[in-house]
Amino acid sequence: MSAAELDRAVTLLVRQVGHWQQPRWSATAEGGNVSRADLVHKLVQEIANLAADAAGEPRREVPRLPSDLALPDQLRVVAADLTLAAPPEPVLAGAVDAVTRTRAAL
Repeated sequence: MSAAELDRAVTLLVRQVGHWQQPRWSATAEGGNVSRADLVHKLVQEIANLAADAAGEPRREVPRLPSDLALPDQLRVVAADLTLAAPPEPVLAGAVDAVTRTRAAL
């Protein structure tokens, strides 16, 4: 896996959800019991944790902003942080897999 593949996976997810309004974010994710917004925020936190680990920094909680419409931007930021940390390929592969699974559940 490469940083380009992570960027592609994130871009596909952002294209899928970037135009959503609040009612779509509030709907339950497919096959789950959490909202779509909760699912994407969980992904954002997972990617942020991977970036912190790769950079040798402490993990920090990603804030849940008042508007779920900011989630695609948060995802872009933490994915860029992960890429900048230059993690090993298995970490990137795990991140791509997490993004792909989340996208399928939306």
